[in-house]
Amino acid sequence: MPTISFFYGIAIRMYYNDHNPPHFHARYGQAQAIVRISDGVVIAGELPPTALKMVSEWALRHRAELEQNWERGRQQQPFEKIAGPDND
Repeated sequence: MPTISFFYGIAIRMYYNDHNPPHFHARYGQAQAIVRISDGVVIAGELPPTALKMVSEWALRHRAELEQNWERGRQQQPFEKIAGPDND
């Protein structure tokens, strides 16, 4: 699964041709969550509160880029890297 962003120890990844709704996978240590792109809400798994806040805020700021990557994945095209909050 390609990593599209990495910040503060949090890895953001997407699968090619993944199931709906459009989402990404976030991992922080052993914690993992699936986060919906449209609103930054966790739809499966969990993250520690601070990591969740950072991921949700980041997702909302980069929603358009995440949606574009989602479409790339559906078309089997390479994902684009997205800057983390430590590089915004």
